[in-house]
Order: sequence, then structure tokens, then C-alpha cells
Amino acid sequence: MLTITEENYLKALLHLSSREIKNPGVGTNQLAVQLNVRPATVNNMVKKLRDKELVDSEKYGKISLTSKGKALAVQIIRKHRLWETFLFTKLDFTWDEVHEVAEQLEHIQSEKLIEKLDKFLDYPQYDPHGDEIPSKNGKFKIEVKKTLADCKPGSICEVVSVKDNDTDFLQYVGSLGIGINSKVEVINKLNFDGTLSLQIDDNKVSVSQKIAENIYIR
Repeated sequence: MLTITEENYLKALLHLSSREIKNPGVGTNQLAVQLNVRPATVNNMVKKLRDKELVDSEKYGKISLTSKGKALAVQIIRKHRLWETFLFTKLDFTWDEVHEVAEQLEHIQSEKLIEKLDKFLDYPQYDPHGDEIPSKNGKFKIEVKKTLADCKPGSICEVVSVKDNDTDFLQYVGSLGIGINSKVEVINKLNFDGTLSLQIDDNKVSVSQKIAENIYIR
């Protein structure tokens, strides 16, 4: 059985590697920043995970999940997103509240509980942030998505998910009327800093390029 810390490392590695489709390896410093620890701490944990055949790494090189490590990481993400969905749909948590609680619940080890939770929720495909929930068998698509920052003036798009689960970020975009399935029209885009002027229902709002880069659309 893995420790909570080991599970967090596997999940962080999968999260970071999904951003690098062509070169999925993750650097020590990247992982340290993601987990808010020192690089030396990362090196020590990577050695433990390598001994358990969960990661591959070379000295001063990239770190990557083995097939065994990836399978475990996907199941952790599956539990996390099922718990987020449960909190959101059954206990009336808001989408900016569910992540922190699910971070605690995802480490419950009972497979029977997770199977019953999945059935109770009627086998949901997506969590409250629009992210796909991996299946029991670990089927899980990692794909490069288009962001709101990629949209040109005059285009109309639909919000499908968000990259950032930070509470402040979710509260902010929610206050603008942006949520999953929101229809957004891009009115204007400033060349010098990428700020977007948007029409959302009857409201006109502006968002920075940084915010737009964290909103996935289709």
C-alpha cells in the first residue's frame, strides 16, 4: 500500500506529464514547485518510487511514470473526481469548494466504496470542473485542449473545463458568469497584453490572458 505522500507524487507526475505530450518527462524542479517541496526531497521520494517500479528516472534527467505507476495515478484521479462530483451534486458544495475536500477523500483505499460511489452517481463522465473521470478500467484520455486565449475576436465558444482548480480562480471566473457549458463570445482582444473583452449572456466582461489560458473551450 502506498503512503499519501507517494500517491500525491504519482498524481502530480501524471498531471505535469499531461502538459508535455511530445516529451512527457518531468523535471525535478517542476515536481518540487508543484508539490511545494525542496528538490532534494523530490530526489529522495523518486528513489523510493523507482525502487517500487512506479517511476523511471535518470540522474539529473526527466522523471516519468512506469505503466504500473501511471495505472495507480489514474485510479487516484478517478477517486478524486468521483468525490468532487459527489460533493457537488449530492451535498451542494460549490465548484470552488470540492477540490480541497476531495484531496483528502481520494486516499481512501476501499475499491468497493468507489465502485458503489460510481454507481450511486450513475456513472458520471465528467467532474464539476469539466474534467473526464477515468473509468474503472483506467480508460482516460489525455489531450491538448484549446483555451479561451486561443480564440479570435468574433468567435463564439463553449466552456468545457478549467485548468486551474484554485479556489480564488474558480470564485473569480464564477463571479463573471463563466462556468461549465457557458457560451462566450469574444468581442475584442488587446494585442499588447492579450486581454479579452467577452460577451456572456447579457453581460460584458474583461479577462486577462492568464485567466483565459486557464479556461478550456470548444
